[in-house]
Amino acid sequence: MNAFFFGLGFSAQSAVRFMRESGDFGAISGTVRHAEKANRLADCYHLVPLFDGTAPGAAVGPALRSGITHVVLSIAPDADGDPVLRHHRADLDAAEDLQWLCYYSTVGVYGDFGGAWIDESAPLVPRNMRSDYRVLAEQQWRDYAAARGVPLAILRLAGIYGPGRSGFDKLREGTARRIVKPGQVFNRIHVEDIARVTALAARQRLAGTFNLADDEPAPPQDVIAHAAGLIGMDAPPDLPFETAEMTPMQKSFYRDNKRVSNKAIKAALGIELLYPTYRQGLAQVLESEQ
Repeated sequence: MNAFFFGLGFSAQSAVRFMRESGDFGAISGTVRHAEKANRLADCYHLVPLFDGTAPGAAVGPALRSGITHVVLSIAPDADGDPVLRHHRADLDAAEDLQWLCYYSTVGVYGDFGGAWIDESAPLVPRNMRSDYRVLAEQQWRDYAAARGVPLAILRLAGIYGPGRSGFDKLREGTARRIVKPGQVFNRIHVEDIARVTALAARQRLAGTFNLADDEPAPPQDVIAHAAGLIGMDAPPDLPFETAEMTPMQKSFYRDNKRVSNKAIKAALGIELLYPTYRQGLAQVLESEQ
């Protein structure tokens, strides 16, 4: 099996590591937006073509036609839809060995449920344009996969964290805040759980739409306090949501309050998460730093 990633970002690069460790994959390639990153990753991947989503990537088509069997899509859509389908649908059509597609979406597509538990059967009522775009992109990929006759896994990701991207970083920088909105909870997902699930789903050519979130949605202020305790720092003071200065994007996250079930993906793959709560996940991040 040979894999191609549209968007070699934080989650995708972790998924590549798990794919390589599984021994199931041969050549692995992926796109980046800038030549500097392509040069930096050149020795780590079979091919690293440029693609910034605004125009076709000149080297993407030949790469897809070079025996690629699995394609993972980790690029955000925009107001005009999914940039990969917009610029490279014909190249995907020409990828004769294509066997599986995976699309990284977001639990933001559900919108607000007042803190209630939801699963994949919940209606989609997104509360911001970013999530609106995701709903449309999900359907574009379902339509494409059906027309192509290739299985598609849509993974709806919760808030992603891991080494180099966690509450520890903000605490050390002095930018962490404990914004308190009573009753507010969020799900999270450790990047290595995304990676492991991607690799397992790829091996099985899993099809369907699945939430990928942790077992314990929690108030954000509790997570920051726990992280502070792990590194011997005082937790920042409580900051009421009503008085907290936030960007419109930051405020938009607090419009959604729900508890997202991950039972379907665990049942489909026969697994438990590596890091089922933020406590195990933060412990791993700290251990990786040491």
